[in-house]
Amino acid sequence: RRSHMALISSIDRIHKRSPLSPRAFSSASAASIARGKAMSNLSSLSTSIAFTNNVRVDFDRRLSFECIEACAPSVQIHRSEDDAPTDEALIGWLNACRPEVIINKEIPLSAHLIEQLPPSVRLIQEAGTGYNNIDLAAAKANGITVCNVPAYSTQQMGQLAMTLVLSLSASLCQQQRMLERGDVDNFESHVLHVPHFELEQKTLGLVGGLGDTGGATAAIARSLGMRVLNWSRSKRGDASRGIEAVDSLEELMAASDFVSLHCPLNDATRGLVNRDNLKLMKPTSYLVNISRGGLIEEADLIEALQNKAIAGAALDVQESESPWAVTSQLFSMDNVVLTPHIGWKRLETRQLVLLSKGPYPPYPHHTPCL
Repeated sequence: RRSHMALISSIDRIHKRSPLSPRAFSSASAASIARGKAMSNLSSLSTSIAFTNNVRVDFDRRLSFECIEACAPSVQIHRSEDDAPTDEALIGWLNACRPEVIINKEIPLSAHLIEQLPPSVRLIQEAGTGYNNIDLAAAKANGITVCNVPAYSTQQMGQLAMTLVLSLSASLCQQQRMLERGDVDNFESHVLHVPHFELEQKTLGLVGGLGDTGGATAAIARSLGMRVLNWSRSKRGDASRGIEAVDSLEELMAASDFVSLHCPLNDATRGLVNRDNLKLMKPTSYLVNISRGGLIEEADLIEALQNKAIAGAALDVQESESPWAVTSQLFSMDNVVLTPHIGWKRLETRQLVLLSKGPYPPYPHHTPCL
């Protein structure tokens, strides 16, 4: 209910063409909720919303859009089924729709594209946590507010990170690949030909792990008896959650049995994991990435895996997630687990990002990026 009212309030302010600074957004939403006046302001509201790549979020046609449709007596939702439009095609479609609100899922919105948006656009709502795909400076220069949804998949991302850790500890994917090759040695002999070990007393190193997903991952790891370290630029830990701070990324890489990445992708973090620090990891250690592929220098990781400088990697994101990226050597390596950016793709998680009033509880987390 609170999420629903907050979304109504923000669209109401956009319709009235009020400036939407982060402070104004937060205080206006909270005030509208507290006073219970959000619904009463919508008697004449008509809003046009364009969902740039609806097919990426509602790929199975199982999502409910009733919460968005209920934001006003007259809401028109335009839904594009083009998952990878060219800039020209996207601009043409948006100019035909002339929306006030754009809902976007990971499509790059460059300065060139933003400058060509119709003047009706007041808000770009990224339907997810990361927003490195949007040129924030261009949006600000054009008077367009950008928001993301930072906590809709917190628990699910933590679960995925630890699912990958658990899979690596039992070599589940390696064992399956052996069977696919007709190799049944693990069944016919008393010798197990793949790594298989307990997680208790092992060390999980989080990079940027004091945020939502890092905290969720740490909670599961601690419940399994793991020691949890964290490195971030703030050099802080969190004793209340059992997360110990280390002074440098190099120290964390050297001390950890599993290194898990939980930081955003920006100019400071691009290529953060590279040849120089991969060589510090134990040969029995693993790298896990559920954040952004660009955090890792992929060529350096491939080299480390080929040379067995580390035992393996589990990646839910890749440096390039374009269709032609499946030619990467990572796809043919026995010591690599790859998933197609599935951390947010559970049905319930996708429904949460739309703030449905349906069977899934909404989270009050639509947060401005600028």
